[in-house]
Amino acid sequence: MFRNSTTAWGLVARAFHWILGLAIIGMLAYGYWFNHYAPRPDRFFHRSIHADIGYVILLLMVARLIWRAINPTPALPDGTPAWERALAHINHWALYLTTIVVALLGWAHSGAHKPDYADWFGLFRVPQFTSENRDNARFFEHWHIWLAYVLIGLVALHLLAALYHRVIKRDDVLARMVSGEG
Repeated sequence: MFRNSTTAWGLVARAFHWILGLAIIGMLAYGYWFNHYAPRPDRFFHRSIHADIGYVILLLMVARLIWRAINPTPALPDGTPAWERALAHINHWALYLTTIVVALLGWAHSGAHKPDYADWFGLFRVPQFTSENRDNARFFEHWHIWLAYVLIGLVALHLLAALYHRVIKRDDVLARMVSGEG
């Protein structure tokens, strides 16, 4: 089943979830690594790769939100308290929004930084929507990094909620995202 139902996530939604989830976690770890451990002469290379993957994440996130808009969202199990439903809703939308804002700030940083990070894996140049400006580059980078830390917290909360459903509540919430059964 490619499309979602009212009780289970379809193959496309599950693919978006797992591909984006792994890519986002990988990018958070990679960004931390090259900012704190990579040798300084190599940082432009690593930041360029980071930007290239960030452009893909932004594109996939937009595609995911379009797919979500045209598909039903499976309901949480009967008996789920209102506070859990609200927290799940807030966390999901905070993940989407924060991921998009972090990616857009990275893209803005690319255009304001000299040299920019617009050469997508050497295949073509990604259009930039900001112009070169050292102060703006620092501003965009600062907020890109701080919101990446917020994103880490949101991802951790999401993972803890999945474990809560699997281990404590013993319901099918996690299974629906893993196998599509529900």
